[in-house]
Amino acid sequence: MKIEEEIQQSKFRNEFQKLAINLLFTANWLDNKHRDFLKEYDITVQQFNVLRILRGQHPKPVSVSDIRQRMIDKMSDVSRIVERLRLQGLLSRVECEQDRRLVDVTITDKGLELLALIDQRMDDMELVLHQVSESEAKVLNELLDKMRE
Repeated sequence: MKIEEEIQQSKFRNEFQKLAINLLFTANWLDNKHRDFLKEYDITVQQFNVLRILRGQHPKPVSVSDIRQRMIDKMSDVSRIVERLRLQGLLSRVECEQDRRLVDVTITDKGLELLALIDQRMDDMELVLHQVSESEAKVLNELLDKMRE
């Protein structure tokens, strides 16, 4: 469905305004799809993002500040997210040996198992993106990267 129909707006100041609105609308649409998908696993999109970051560094620990820098949603309260995931047994926290002010975070086996379970169904989640071909997705990725330069 076209953005004009989705938001019931027929005119835009120019194509750049339309692009900005379309990107924001689409990002929220995709975020809602991810939320609904992850609800089954009792984690949020931000928690999933933290677990993916930790899995990517596994078995090396990651500091909370490094996690914050790598988050998709930079406004997330990473300390609170880390604590909730720790309480669920999905990660562990230990004081950094070199600097006791820092906390090292690592994903647990339980966290790795949860991500493996989610990975099994991730293709189902990504089906919402299959309205574009793989080559179109590549071009769109390149354009989005170019826009952020």
